[in-house]
Amino acid sequence: MAKAEPGWQIIGGGRLTDPALRRATVADILIQDGVIREVGENLTAPEGTKVVDASACLLHPGLVNAHVHGHGGLGRGQGDRWTLETLLASAPFVGGNRMLRDKRLSTLLCAAEMVAKGCTTAYDLTTEIPLPSIEGLDAAADAYATVGMRAVIAPMVADRSLYEAIPGLLDALPDPLRREAEKMKLRPWQETLAVMEAALRGWRWGAEDIRFAVAPTIPHHCTREFLCGCRDLARKYELGVQTHVAESKVQALVGMQSYGMTLTQYMDSLGLVGPQFTVAHGVWLDDDDLRLLADRGASVAHNPASNMKLGNGMFRLKRALDLGVNVGLGTDGVTSGDNCNMYEAMRLAAFTSHVQTPDPKAWASAEQVYRAGTLGSAKAAGFTDIGAIAPGMKADIVFLDLVKPHWMPHIATLNQMVHAEDATAVRHVMIGGTFVYRDGRHTLFDLSKLVDEAEEARARLEAAAVDQKALFDLLEPVVASFCSGLAARPYHLSRYMCDTPNSGV
Repeated sequence: MAKAEPGWQIIGGGRLTDPALRRATVADILIQDGVIREVGENLTAPEGTKVVDASACLLHPGLVNAHVHGHGGLGRGQGDRWTLETLLASAPFVGGNRMLRDKRLSTLLCAAEMVAKGCTTAYDLTTEIPLPSIEGLDAAADAYATVGMRAVIAPMVADRSLYEAIPGLLDALPDPLRREAEKMKLRPWQETLAVMEAALRGWRWGAEDIRFAVAPTIPHHCTREFLCGCRDLARKYELGVQTHVAESKVQALVGMQSYGMTLTQYMDSLGLVGPQFTVAHGVWLDDDDLRLLADRGASVAHNPASNMKLGNGMFRLKRALDLGVNVGLGTDGVTSGDNCNMYEAMRLAAFTSHVQTPDPKAWASAEQVYRAGTLGSAKAAGFTDIGAIAPGMKADIVFLDLVKPHWMPHIATLNQMVHAEDATAVRHVMIGGTFVYRDGRHTLFDLSKLVDEAEEARARLEAAAVDQKALFDLLEPVVASFCSGLAARPYHLSRYMCDTPNSGV
């Protein structure tokens, strides 16, 4: 994160987003050493205070991305009609063959996009093949520090391959493909835990507000021993834990088949579910799952864009909120999302809640969606001092240019932000009182200098992955067919729009 601007600042003349008001009104924000001290009208500032003119701007707290994959930045544009499981099968060619500089660049591209689109903090589930490395995790953190963002870096890990994790999938492959899939084994879980703990012990990013967490990728992609090891590591170092739970119907069905209970119940039986636990996606959570999460103080990171693109179904946002679950919003990765635009995440979260029932009372409101993208996501990421513009909070503030067509006229602030804003109005972004993005340009690094580097990496990685891509082209139809057949089996909940009204929606 950028170093907090020292001394006093006052932001004046801007309209301050307030969920209690239909239309934002002008207010001042007094900041000391990167922390908001006072908010109100006609504030008195100490002598020598730096004045920031926010005329014709709408001010809102930095958005918080509760679920993203920075390692995907160099894999943009991959895949069209891929399910989650075919996306996972593509990982060796989409995300493999990375050098250390590629790992940093990939994350840097995602971080740069997030800041330019009003996001100031990210919970990044990053992965390396075949297991995380101290250098790779450090490179990801360095990328966020370069852009000036806050972040949680969570190595996404497993000790079972896709083909081992889904019962019957390996046997469904023709013999030549089965032999290739059997080679895709991951490292023993003890090695992965050892690397993560070594990275933790040498973590040098705390002063930058770049934190560490643990992300066992999908429960049934991990042995019981590995999940318990992740739990113990998280407890020892007081870390957050995030994992993909019931993202797809395949996951939900495999959970019941493998454990005789839902994946949420299984994770709870291992002692993983608590205030520092976040479910990513949770499309196929039933009411008992949601009540369990609420009772334990856990969170859900809702990713509406990838839920739709990958055909996973519709998360029940309003139902989760009604049952007391803390919900944050995420963009997912750019290979599944396919961008890092939190305004789009808010818009899609609102819209997907509208199409699940004809009763408007069962739709999430603009205020609820806005809270999810700010305070809800902050809580999921383990932050208590971001997500709002209020005394004691960090000065993470986005300045939207009201001289934009979709803000003319400015009638209902939250409605327009959630339903109309697309990031084109972002003029400045402040993190900890420092402008990391000003007048449409990054201030801490030169984005234009990354163009050649990104194109060189693309060409080199594509050339290196020719054989892996050819293998994926053979595996993909078998994986897609098998998993589609598995997903056709009955489950006690339905989250597809094409199902009948009485199917559990």
